[in-house]
Amino acid sequence: MPAPSSAAGPRARTLVIGEALIDAVTRATGAGEEHVGGSPANVAIGLAALEHPVSLATWIATDDHGNRIADHCRERKVDLTPGSQGAPFTSVAHATLDEQGAATYRFDLEWQLPAVPGLPDYGHVHTGSIAAVLEPGGSAVRDTLRVARSTATISYDPNARPTLMGDPVLARSLIEECVALADVVKVSDEDIAWLRPDESVEDVVADWCAQGAALVVVTRGGQGATATLSRTGETHTTSVPPVTVVDTVGAGDSFMAGLVSGLLDAGLAGGPEARNRLRRADIGDVVPALERAVATSRLTVAHPGAHAPTRTDLAGG
Repeated sequence: MPAPSSAAGPRARTLVIGEALIDAVTRATGAGEEHVGGSPANVAIGLAALEHPVSLATWIATDDHGNRIADHCRERKVDLTPGSQGAPFTSVAHATLDEQGAATYRFDLEWQLPAVPGLPDYGHVHTGSIAAVLEPGGSAVRDTLRVARSTATISYDPNARPTLMGDPVLARSLIEECVALADVVKVSDEDIAWLRPDESVEDVVADWCAQGAALVVVTRGGQGATATLSRTGETHTTSVPPVTVVDTVGAGDSFMAGLVSGLLDAGLAGGPEARNRLRRADIGDVVPALERAVATSRLTVAHPGAHAPTRTDLAGG
């Protein structure tokens, strides 16, 4: 059983590694708008909204888009690590929404990872999506995870982007390098279907648990999410209460932020001792974090763009 939340607590500083970019959104009506986005950046902002101290190691420029991202992060209490504004241009994701609010993407993207100073100061490290796969930055991300494991728990979200990641067989090998380094993996059923189309979700989860993840969470859109513990094989599914969907932009990232937040609060993330608690945990110990993840995602889809719920929002339902 884990110790009370004060053992690791919500104050363990988190490092999020990955892309920050501009989401240029075209709605089904033809109306266009721009938001600050990028899956890891959304996770960092989501964690900060839930009152966790967080830094973002990213790759943006000092152009108008990059300065907008930097200002957006600063206003939301997300610190950029030194070197994060060294890119030649700031990446843009062009998202087209259908009548149900679901997004398809194309990208103008470059990704590198500057050296991250003070890595031992972080109790938890999160990465995922494009950053862990796209070179030349992907190799640096995976190397950073290997170093960080001695002092931090690790979470990972493959967040597959087929148009960028190319051959799923090649992408799988890189993604599963990260799975093997992670304590917590969050993945969608759609990601699994793309990566391992001839296997059941349950078989993939069992394999990833065997590769090293202590906790694997599979999201199924409006049908909720299922958590599996590697030690016991126990599972728990949390459903999603009815909600009016405005769009799904950032929903998975909000889920990830809520999940990490809940694990930090429970003392199941935030350093080597928290890793040991997570690996001894029973399924009931992780259910509150899973429920927080579902709640944050549900609130996000009820708002346009990558909305980041606060603790006050969660308390209000």
